[in-house]
Amino acid sequence: MRSTRDAFATTGSGRLAYRIDGERDGPPLLLLPRFRGTMDDWDPDFIDALSIGRQLIRFDSAGVGNSDGESPDNVAGMADIASAFVQALGLERFDLLGWSMGGFVAQELALAQPDRVRRLVIAASSPGGVTGGPPPDPRVREVAGKPVNDREDLAFLFFANTPSSQASGLVSLARIEKARTTEAVRGQTVMKQAAAIGKWSAGEGAARPRLGSLGMPTLVAGGVADILMPAFGSYILSQEAPNAKLILYPDAGHGFLFQCIEDFTHEVSVFLA
Repeated sequence: MRSTRDAFATTGSGRLAYRIDGERDGPPLLLLPRFRGTMDDWDPDFIDALSIGRQLIRFDSAGVGNSDGESPDNVAGMADIASAFVQALGLERFDLLGWSMGGFVAQELALAQPDRVRRLVIAASSPGGVTGGPPPDPRVREVAGKPVNDREDLAFLFFANTPSSQASGLVSLARIEKARTTEAVRGQTVMKQAAAIGKWSAGEGAARPRLGSLGMPTLVAGGVADILMPAFGSYILSQEAPNAKLILYPDAGHGFLFQCIEDFTHEVSVFLA
């Protein structure tokens, strides 16, 4: 059953809000969200499907949603907070799924604690320091930088520019809005997260030079039409991490995991098993 009530873990960065979905059967799966994302920015249908047969843990990092503290302006600091969170919960061994910016944090945490991260899933993300590939859509910066993104903005950013993908995206976004209980990420946190993304993308502290040390089984997935994190970055990650598998979804973008719920959660379940 999906949780709608927050619990809190006390860390050096303040009290961090979290929710547990599903029943524990083996290592739990920790979810790390996108830029400007809270616990409520995971599609509830995705959570329901992914939590079958396992325990999911969602949390708001420092300065996000219902959590205390302030967000760092670098990915390593965000990974430190995630590490303190799992330590506060007493987790000795766990799996990770990071989406978008959460994929940055997941890579950093897995590199820092390879003895605790059993398996790694990176969705619509990048190892940072990637050059080449397709140029970004010129509208992305303008739309993503708005103080508030409405449903149409998110449909543009997260789903392919086709009738089928846009229709699936609008249905997913409606489910997310209906289930929302937390407020939008506050402005100071947005600025710090944006700074962290900029540094990582430019190669400052990025995982790419260290991907050879990312030895645990890794599933890399993305949408072929992703305009936020082009699939080229997923390809690079899968080529340079020694134990990685790549899946790319056609007619899908940054939010492919909510458009292709049945297929992707099946792939994740098989991979984690």
